Amino acid sequence: MISKNIILGIETSCDDTTAAVLKDGHKVLSNIVATQEELHKDFGGIVPEIASRKHIELINIVIKQALKRANVDFKDLTAVGVTNGPGLIGSLLIGLAAAKAICYSLNIPLIGVNHVLSHMYANFIENPDLYL
Repeated sequence: MISKNIILGIETSCDDTTAAVLKDGHKVLSNIVATQEELHKDFGGIVPEIASRKHIELINIVIKQALKRANVDFKDLTAVGVTNGPGLIGSLLIGLAAAKAICYSLNIPLIGVNHVLSHMYANFIENPDLYL
């Protein structure tokens, strides 16, 4: 796949393990979400230690699924964006570790993303004309 900009996004700030691939900043090629809703339902909320341990199990699977669905290989990536806060520290560390490993091995930039601000900026991904 040839493009000037292919970014892998990783989000693990709480209980969902998520990876997405974007092309040229505005085209979502894939978006994979592995939820932990069933795992935490008996506790009446998210248990941070359980969430982070589940992220360890899921992170590589979710990333590989996102790349496969986007028809992208690791070597096609030009950067990795990853949630760096706020969130559950154990959960954040799993996503950050995966992102750093990918970036280090490919010698590509790591982009830290604020979870709260990303909710606002997500509106502009497929609708860049909304941005003022």
